[in-house]
Amino acid sequence: MVRFLLGLTFASTLLSCSDSSVNNSSVFFGGEIVNPTSEYVVLYHNDSYVDSVKLDDKNRFSFLLENIDEGLYHFDHAPELQYIYFSKGDSILARLNTVEFDESLVYSGRGSDINNFLIEIFLENENEEALITSFYTLEPETFSKKIDSLHTLKAKQLEELAIGNQLSTRALAMAEASIDYNTYITKEKYPFYHKKKTGEEIIHELGDDFYGYRKNIDLNNKDLTYFRPYFDFMKWHFGNLSFMNCIDKCSTDKKPVSDRLHFNKHKLALVDSLVEQAELRDILFRNVAMDYLLREHNPSEEASAFIDSFKSLSSNSEHQREIDLLYTGIVNLQPNTTLPNIKLKDFEDNEVTLKDLAKNNKNTVFYFWTAEQKRHFQNVKEHISSLEIKYPHYNFVGINLRTNFTQWKQLMDEHKLDADNQFYGENFKELQMAMIIDGLNKCVIAKDSIVVDGFANLYTSL
Repeated sequence: MVRFLLGLTFASTLLSCSDSSVNNSSVFFGGEIVNPTSEYVVLYHNDSYVDSVKLDDKNRFSFLLENIDEGLYHFDHAPELQYIYFSKGDSILARLNTVEFDESLVYSGRGSDINNFLIEIFLENENEEALITSFYTLEPETFSKKIDSLHTLKAKQLEELAIGNQLSTRALAMAEASIDYNTYITKEKYPFYHKKKTGEEIIHELGDDFYGYRKNIDLNNKDLTYFRPYFDFMKWHFGNLSFMNCIDKCSTDKKPVSDRLHFNKHKLALVDSLVEQAELRDILFRNVAMDYLLREHNPSEEASAFIDSFKSLSSNSEHQREIDLLYTGIVNLQPNTTLPNIKLKDFEDNEVTLKDLAKNNKNTVFYFWTAEQKRHFQNVKEHISSLEIKYPHYNFVGINLRTNFTQWKQLMDEHKLDADNQFYGENFKELQMAMIIDGLNKCVIAKDSIVVDGFANLYTSL
């Protein structure tokens, strides 16, 4: 209840004027951002840009959107983003504090009910992560009962919301999806997490009804294509199906073939056979190819053949170009190659290249961090301090990713980071492709401007 009261004073100052400007076919979306980390709020529908507005001198913003489609959107205030659901005629105000972006976000006005519900479920799912992790050691039936009880509690919340509010059929389906697919993800994860946590040698036998929810799954839901819980479920679901299919058809000892190329071929084939909706097919194909290549360290004929298979299935030319760039990055990070000619910015906003930063006659370690992952940033900062003591003859260079330049400079000052060894990566996609960033523990080791290890790990390679 406290979260819903936070924005009332602010709402009273803007709702009257926003209501007067909204007709039945338009949508008003405005708000206030405390402690802004960017000058702009950017609005997207699926993966397409809709509009952007600049914060005023009171850190407020507003959009008036004409003739837009009902459905799920997301707004970006770098480096954070969050979903928002629009129905025609909505007049929604948002208030948030970037210090606790999701936790402080509260909506008011017409259309706020579904959006407050979505953020509440999002936060509940986050808060349950540790509890659910502790459930993975349980036997399947016990695990299901506990997971289903958490699902039931959320479903009752939605029932109460639906009684007091007139939700459209599509809005109600979105609210249901926010509950259902996070529950289904835990079921898809269970056999793998249970095996890992218990030390069992093979996948635990599951009852016939363990995956009972699968018969109700829509594998071609256009409205949910860009909804993270749905897409994450799809990734886990196809990974699970591929694994089990491989055990049944490719193994004689109930153990899957360990070759990653083999496994990802299974995933491509399953997506091709089960998903018909064109856009969803393409982003799933892209995900399979990215997942394979981001962990593939050696160029080979087999990898080239896999890319050809991907291209024969994907109808998205931009995805195809992206995969080609990624594979080129793998080739260019092999030992004894020259560092990619990637440009970064220093603290004074000057351009520098990776080659400029590789010190003569010293090993240079390029590592990565982002403001989005606060715990990782703190851990890396401490780890680098210990490595600098252990390896005084090495040069450690931090590259910031997916953070607003102004916020990066603020973090540099706040944490007293050495500006001589910290640089800003403005183009994340270019960096990801060139440096094959498959995780924030990835690092690249070079001597002079020559690659020594293009696929090192900050915690295990030094």
